[in-house]
Amino acid sequence: MNARPLLPCLLAAVLAACGGAAPDTTVAPTPVRVAAAFPGPSIPAIATNGIVAAKDEMRLSFLVGGVVRRIAVEEGARIRRGQELAALELTEVDAQVEQAAQLAAKAQRDLERGERLYADQVISLEQLQDLRTQASVAQAQASSARFSRAHATIRAPHDGVVLRKLVQERETVAAGAPVLVVSGEDRGYVVRVALADREIVPLRLGDPAEVRLDAYPARAFAGRVAEISAAADPASGLFPVEVSFDAPPAGLASGLVAKLTIHPAAGDASTLVYVPIAAIVEGNRERASVYVVEDGHARRREVGIAFIAADGVALAGGVASGETVITDGALYVGDGDAITIVDEAAQAIGGTAPAGRRG
Repeated sequence: MNARPLLPCLLAAVLAACGGAAPDTTVAPTPVRVAAAFPGPSIPAIATNGIVAAKDEMRLSFLVGGVVRRIAVEEGARIRRGQELAALELTEVDAQVEQAAQLAAKAQRDLERGERLYADQVISLEQLQDLRTQASVAQAQASSARFSRAHATIRAPHDGVVLRKLVQERETVAAGAPVLVVSGEDRGYVVRVALADREIVPLRLGDPAEVRLDAYPARAFAGRVAEISAAADPASGLFPVEVSFDAPPAGLASGLVAKLTIHPAAGDASTLVYVPIAAIVEGNRERASVYVVEDGHARRREVGIAFIAADGVALAGGVASGETVITDGALYVGDGDAITIVDEAAQAIGGTAPAGRRG
């Protein structure tokens, strides 16, 4: 019996038993999510913190120094225009007023006597002119003393609130030293911030701002840049800026902490291309990479980073507006890999990601 015809059959049986069939080398496309690159302002928004303050906040003081006789208000008290807020002891001030009045009266008598003597040709015209000068100076000094007497009492310049009381009764204060800090209600409240020079340059009056207050955590308030200082604060080197509310909420008070996002309108004059921050891979300072979708495949692109904003990363080239970039799953693909796009309702890539990146 010839055994040769049985060899092919036996070999086929052995190969089948050992699983020797050729393996399937097809790789399934990587599931990813994508987003479209979009245009945005070429200048980043300015994020900073500030303090709510009354627009008409004033530091009130006495024109002359002396001992504080009475402070009629406490911190937080509401005040009315013309209301007496504080007063000095007037003994010394009244004495100065009386002294100046007596000197003015004497100078006037001397002048009248000199007029008669000049008419009788007893004194010269020059002597008469000196008497007239002395009388005018004495009258001015008396007027100054009366003015100081009137300002030995502090009265409310307008309706408002007492923010701070800086001295106590019976303390001695110097002329012009702040005694009370009050706010006015006529011009409302603003948010005061301090910005660096690089932030102040593109800023313009009227630029829009978003204000968030810790006291109103669930709300955002619209505002505008109302005032930009032309000089930096010598102590901090920062530039004071005021932001006004378009529609201020009720119950604002000086000292509330505010978080601001200011959008320089100058950035709208030109645009940059933005992509979601999840699309950025292998960033290195101002250079990074993204994956652009082309014909169902991931194509790696080198891009420049202009800045990072709240709503994405502004690119300095490499991707055009409207192009589709890979976001979720960008870390698991390589250049040229086949991809499949999942919609927002699908499970997040993090739950079904491949074991590692290919390529």
